[in-house]
Amino acid sequence: MPIYAVHHLTTYRYRRPVSFGEHRMMFLPREAHDQHLLSASLTISPEPASLRSSDDALGNRVQAARFTARSTTLVFDSHIRVAHFRSHPAGINLEDRAMTMPVAFGADELYDLRPFLERRYRDPEGVLDAWAHTFLAPEVPTMEFLMAMIHGIRRGLTYKRRERGLQNPAETISLGSGTCRDFTELMIEALRALGLPARFVSGYLYVPDRDSHDVHGGGATHAWVEVYLPGAGWVDIDPTNAILGNEGLIRIAIARDPSEALPLSGSFEGAADDDLGMEVTVKVLMEDSPKTEPRGTVAV
Repeated sequence: MPIYAVHHLTTYRYRRPVSFGEHRMMFLPREAHDQHLLSASLTISPEPASLRSSDDALGNRVQAARFTARSTTLVFDSHIRVAHFRSHPAGINLEDRAMTMPVAFGADELYDLRPFLERRYRDPEGVLDAWAHTFLAPEVPTMEFLMAMIHGIRRGLTYKRRERGLQNPAETISLGSGTCRDFTELMIEALRALGLPARFVSGYLYVPDRDSHDVHGGGATHAWVEVYLPGAGWVDIDPTNAILGNEGLIRIAIARDPSEALPLSGSFEGAADDDLGMEVTVKVLMEDSPKTEPRGTVAV
């Protein structure tokens, strides 16, 4: 079981000293059976007048900073260490009703899962629906279906680093390219179109040096999907890198849509041309495994 050390550094720069509105941060990982926060530190410069912590409606850890000082820079320097236990597709136990498509859900489940079944994008020409159905076959095994869709994205679409805002799923299909967030939104919408609850996940991706040219999403925050399957619960899927399971994925926030899982957001008071931009670096390293597992860890 590895321990991941994550260093997330964000620097805003301004032409002249400006004042700052409240900044909202999501740097701390979610506690779960397969990941556990060991330590965390956060340095903010200039030092905030107040810093408070809370959980949002989905149980994400949120910190909010308020400032009185003016400055030409604003820096957020976050360090976390996370114990992580890998889940593998071979260890995902599904109930019989989830073994093949379509998956059957009980009334109580559907009531709880409703927000993660609602479509977010209009698809008047049926582009998304047609694409999603290409991976279906009569009584296709659910895990086989998911792998087919993952590889359909990995092999059929070209990854590009972000140059503009989020694309809608039909646009991603038409363009044949997108970012990790675009691929995530595409898969979420496709799964929901086929009756599977899915949600957006934001976090960090560990990329071993040997895989640095084949894995996309390192060096920045990453996005992927969780799909709910009876018996297994929420299962991690990284369509950008064709990963089924949580290997190398450190969950920070879950959401119905990306706007609810921004790692850092805030405002400043000044002229528009005062903003000189921001720099973000993310480094994820793997430490040696501990001799004992943290309490609450369950092997799957």
